[in-house]
Formats: sequence, structure tokens, C-alpha cells
Amino acid sequence: MIHAPGDIRLETRPDPVIGGPTDAIVRTVATCVRGSDLRPYRGDNDIPEPNPIGHEYVGVVEEVGSAVFTASPGDFVVGGFLHSCNDCPTCRAGMHTNRPTGGGGYDGCRAELIRVPLAGDTLVTTPGAPDRELIPSLLTLSEVMCTGWHAAISAGVGAGDSVVVVGDGAVGLCGVIAARQLGAERIIAMSRQADRQDLARRFGATDIIAERGDDGAAAVRTLTDGIDADRALECVGSEGRAAGRSTPYGPVE
Repeated sequence: MIHAPGDIRLETRPDPVIGGPTDAIVRTVATCVRGSDLRPYRGDNDIPEPNPIGHEYVGVVEEVGSAVFTASPGDFVVGGFLHSCNDCPTCRAGMHTNRPTGGGGYDGCRAELIRVPLAGDTLVTTPGAPDRELIPSLLTLSEVMCTGWHAAISAGVGAGDSVVVVGDGAVGLCGVIAARQLGAERIIAMSRQADRQDLARRFGATDIIAERGDDGAAAVRTLTDGIDADRALECVGSEGRAAGRSTPYGPVE
């Protein structure tokens, strides 16, 4: 549970139970920390009251409701970072986070057991139990790979495009992978950390730009003969705090 910035506590809570026919109970095997977890920890977001955190997970199904037919007890599953029906017009348009009847996160995934609503459309089973070394890779499919792919699809990345990927975290690096898979010819990663620059190149980045703000935008134009990139993937999700403004290619710092 997070109580205040920098104050996370291990606490005992009641085990979740099936609350409806589309629910499932999953015993987590691995979970992941994301920026949306770190922001309240750092004090960037308000914490009105103590609450559990976490929304990326893989695990084993313990129990399912009567309307769940795609997963069974004992199955290893990758969970979507939010629950969704995949049937309403909003989901079919690829905007699962905006479902009119709700589709947010969970009551904390950093727990031994979690309740998954709309489990039949939220959980993806693997063909048998994976080897332990594959679990970190499968965990990326709970959100970061999907988010990087969604960014590339939403930007319309296609064969021959030049693409700027803003951010070198997990989502940004997955955005590089997605852009490469979709056929981008030039992939420009905005990155200032040597280890992440190396990963970006391994994943398909053709160019690295460490500058930010106006300098970063100018560097992109230089690489693209003054016309800017065809597509841009914003994979950070927050503006620069120092100057209080941002440019298309990253926060001014």
C-alpha cells in the first residue's frame, strides 16, 4: 500500500473473491513497476488516501466465474494492464481506457492474489507453463510492449517512414521495436542514457539524439533534411517540470 510519497508498506489484506460471472482470481507470478506507480511515490501525483498500486502482471488462474470460458484454473496468463470487454464500440476502436462503463485498473496487482474483472477478454493464456527465463518477456506484454505498439499504430507508422521516439524507458524502447516491425526506414530515439541508447540501437534505432527541447527538435530536422520526421511517438507521458513547457521532441529542462 502507498500511504504518502516515499511511504510504501507491506500489509495484509483480505483475499479477493469472485464477485460476478466474468471475474477470475489470479495468483501473481511477476509484476512490474511503471511510471504511473513512480509518480505518486515521488510526490508528483496526489495520494488522497492509502491505496494498493500495480497494474502489470502475469500469473496462474486460481478460480473463474461461470461466464469465463477462455481461461481455466491452472492456466498461466498475461493480464492486460486494464480490464476491458473488447466488444463495445470504444474497445473496438482501440480506446479501451475510455470504456463508457469503466475499464480502469485493479485493486492493486502488487499482491499475491488479484481479482480480474472481464477476465475472458482481459486475460491471455500461454500454451502451457512458460520457462522461468521467459517470464520477464511475457510480463512486457501486460503493458509496455502493447503501449509501444499502440503508439506506433496510432501514429500510422508504415513502410519507409521516418519516426521519432520520445522517451527511452520501457515503452519508448518497445516503440522502437514496433516502428521497426511496421517497416520504418529511419528510427530516431531520443535518449540520454548510454545503456538505453545501446538497447535502442539493438532494437532497431538508426539514430540517437540526446538533446531535448528546441535543440532536440533542431537535431531531428538536421537528420531529416529540414522537414521533420513523418511520425512521432510520445512515450514519456509527462511534461518537463523545470521550465513548465515542452516541445514536440521532449520536455524543456
